[in-house]
Amino acid sequence: MAQLFLYLCKMQQLPKIYKAALHNLNIASLNAMQESTIDTIRNGHDTILLSPTGSGKTLAFLLPVLERLQRDDNKVQALVLAPARELALQIEQVFKQMRTSFKVNCCYGGHSIKTEINNLKHPPAVLIGTPGRIADHMRRGSFEARNIRTLVLDEFDKALDLGFQEEMKEIIQQLRGVKQRVLTSATAMDEIPAFTQLNNPEELSFIDQSEQESGLVLKGVRAEGKDKLDVFVRLVSQLGNAPMLAFVNHRDAADRISNHLKEIGIAHDVFHGGMKQEERERALIKFRNGSHHLLITTDLASRGLDIPDIQYVMHYHLPSKEDAYVHRNGRTARMMADGTAYLIMAEEEVLPEYISDEVVFDEPMQEYSLPELPEWQTIYIGSGKKNKINKVDIVGLFLKKGKLQKDELGLIDVLDHSAFVAVRRIKVKKVLQLLKNERIKGKKLKMEVSK
Repeated sequence: MAQLFLYLCKMQQLPKIYKAALHNLNIASLNAMQESTIDTIRNGHDTILLSPTGSGKTLAFLLPVLERLQRDDNKVQALVLAPARELALQIEQVFKQMRTSFKVNCCYGGHSIKTEINNLKHPPAVLIGTPGRIADHMRRGSFEARNIRTLVLDEFDKALDLGFQEEMKEIIQQLRGVKQRVLTSATAMDEIPAFTQLNNPEELSFIDQSEQESGLVLKGVRAEGKDKLDVFVRLVSQLGNAPMLAFVNHRDAADRISNHLKEIGIAHDVFHGGMKQEERERALIKFRNGSHHLLITTDLASRGLDIPDIQYVMHYHLPSKEDAYVHRNGRTARMMADGTAYLIMAEEEVLPEYISDEVVFDEPMQEYSLPELPEWQTIYIGSGKKNKINKVDIVGLFLKKGKLQKDELGLIDVLDHSAFVAVRRIKVKKVLQLLKNERIKGKKLKMEVSK
């Protein structure tokens, strides 16, 4: 009863704009990290936030950013730099889901720069982007930087790892009016580069606390000889249709494993930097909506992506550096949930020095059945936001004309020029037949099973 009273008091103390945003996000309360970070940012301090991926950092800086926005200012007021386009898009999505009246734009490589320039002609209050693309826009003069008062450097350590130091330095040197800077990181850094221009920052660290609360279990499996494919297939089959990430060290390894899984009929997808942006977006969408439970990926997916409820992480290849190992494991056992990390090791492979925890080795079943196909399948629609199509339109079409029940329709993602709809696999063929010649807002829709 006392805890409930304290919670209600805290919620009552939140500004109205916070309450509205949390309501629109369907979030009942803030966690301890978010509360501390918001208090620090609201007090005007430059802030360094150290907290693992998945702990809610995005909301922790977006709420105070939102509170500072001024409605009579028609220029860019806040700039958020993110190291990966997927992370930038996720931050934009969270801000949009707050349903504020403020405009937000996202700029990143692989997206049409002409479209971005046109969007920036009517400047957003909040601009989100990758350092390379934002630096490009600043060189072109696509937007005015003088009114930017808040700068957020999200996943800063990852941005440095990816080599964005010069682009970030170039951008920050042109931000003359910044009043407050927020830097987030999933790892502690020995030194913060001077180019960030942080002024007596207050550092908040939630890394050690997160590690103590983690419910991660560490297990290992041995392959016969050097080829790990056989034991990997046996392990995946044993674990079934639980959400899992399999990490490899190289793109070609991901493609090689994928080709083998396709041949034997295991549903999965691939995610790495050698893929086109739309291919990567599609892979994540299908993974989130349950059309695939297995994602084979490089370290690109180890941080900064919103991939919830991962039950198993597999190290098909062990990384050379400890921080990569830590970040991979951080995709499971998040927010005090339980999870398991598997080390898939060749016969004579030894544990690297950075793994000091006890590893219990299992022997996957010799006789096994391949996992059943996931109950969801994704339908691709060749129209999106730019065609004035939204989720409400799609729900209405699939329920009325597609004759689906509500529980037969899953997650819907509407992008600029396409949309992806999760439908119960057993209903997909019938739905495509029923909607073959249907239209939304007068436009005939191209529909097919997403590849």
